[in-house]
Amino acid sequence: MDLFRKKSIQQLIQEVGQKDIKLKKELGAFDLSMLGIGAIIGTGIFVLTGVAAAEHAGPALILSFILSGLACVFAALCYAEFASTVPVSGSAYTYSYATFGELVAWILGWDLILEYGLASSAVASGWSGYFQGLLAGFGIHFPKAITSAYNPANGTYIDVPAILIVFIITMLLTQGVKKSARLNTIMVIIKLVVVVLFIAVGVWYVKPGNWTPFMPFGFSGVATGAATVFFAYIGFDAVSTAAEEVKNPQKNMPIGIIASLLVCTVLYILVSGILTGIVPYQQLGVKNPVAFALNYIHQDWVAGFISLGAIAGITTVLLVMIYGQTRLFYAISRDGLLPKVFSKVDKKKQTPMANSWITCILVSIFAGLVPLGRLAELVNIGTLFAFMTVSVGILYLRKNKQAPKTGFRVPFVPYIPILAFLFCGYLALQLPALSWISFAVWLVIGLFVYFGYGRRHSTLNSKGERMERVS
Repeated sequence: MDLFRKKSIQQLIQEVGQKDIKLKKELGAFDLSMLGIGAIIGTGIFVLTGVAAAEHAGPALILSFILSGLACVFAALCYAEFASTVPVSGSAYTYSYATFGELVAWILGWDLILEYGLASSAVASGWSGYFQGLLAGFGIHFPKAITSAYNPANGTYIDVPAILIVFIITMLLTQGVKKSARLNTIMVIIKLVVVVLFIAVGVWYVKPGNWTPFMPFGFSGVATGAATVFFAYIGFDAVSTAAEEVKNPQKNMPIGIIASLLVCTVLYILVSGILTGIVPYQQLGVKNPVAFALNYIHQDWVAGFISLGAIAGITTVLLVMIYGQTRLFYAISRDGLLPKVFSKVDKKKQTPMANSWITCILVSIFAGLVPLGRLAELVNIGTLFAFMTVSVGILYLRKNKQAPKTGFRVPFVPYIPILAFLFCGYLALQLPALSWISFAVWLVIGLFVYFGYGRRHSTLNSKGERMERVS
């Protein structure tokens, strides 16, 4: 059997029309942009900015966000062309099936399972912390044993609030993508108002002296900061997992991906500039840097709003991440590489019901029981790997003249895809060795799963299936 057998773009699009597994097309460009902003603005801006400034970049955090943003803009253009060309669920996994073949597609899919699954768990834990902080302000406290992940030395055994929010989000997602998108839009508007409020209030308290020295850790600190805050950008790729549920995907997918990324990049640069201008960077190593900065200038009433916005923000990130995970499982299962239960769609709701609840249980286990201290770095390396593969995929598409002339096309090929590959590769090299080792172990486990199950159950083994083989 050929490890690099492919599905043509036409084949992938034809499979979408199969009646027993069809998803409902309900999303437009605005819905997609809101999904993207919902996935991007959250843990990164409300949590990671402080640590990145205090430990890595200092006031040059602005440059870290620009560096990460550039890597993402280049990669986003590549994603936009693929999403327009192959409007099928599965994101980078599906694109790789059409360009590099089954084995590479499986590796990408397995990599994205790590990204979405562990990111969902980490975000649920972050949500739990903010939610408990909000309740504490009203004098409400949970028993300590159920407030955080398993750590007997600290007296905690399970994070019940994290598990509850995962179940609530899953219940919402199983009601249909349009209802989920509406709630997401409301929460995105709340957190955008909160971010703009921080900018409007904070700009008057900026002391330019706090920006000196601008680059206390040198450019290597800026680069490490960029690799750290890269977690703040992951999410725009989750927009591409919605491809099968989009009206006019050739037009709307590129708009949703690029618009959401540009809005978030501008807001990140403004917030990081104001944050380091208000508070000396050495004091920003806290879990809630934005609220901390407002307390620092005695704007406590705004800080309360910021906490509420953070909860809304983190909720939307969790919603989009779990959504992306279910659609990824759906796409891989439809190709036979995972059990068929993941691609069964409820006839009434037109959502993958069993898949959603299995995802819920898996995410809940990690969020409730496992302390995920270095998770952001592990999620980052998986995302950067996916971005690099998609960038190379555009070069492959153009060389083999597979891409149709209609829809969105990346400008300045081959330069933009090469820049995307180099920027992402550079950021990946800034991550610690432990992240690389953990990532390698995960990929080895994935190869065992593929050769033990996926290779034998692949739909391309069926008689009569069209196969394209690498010569």
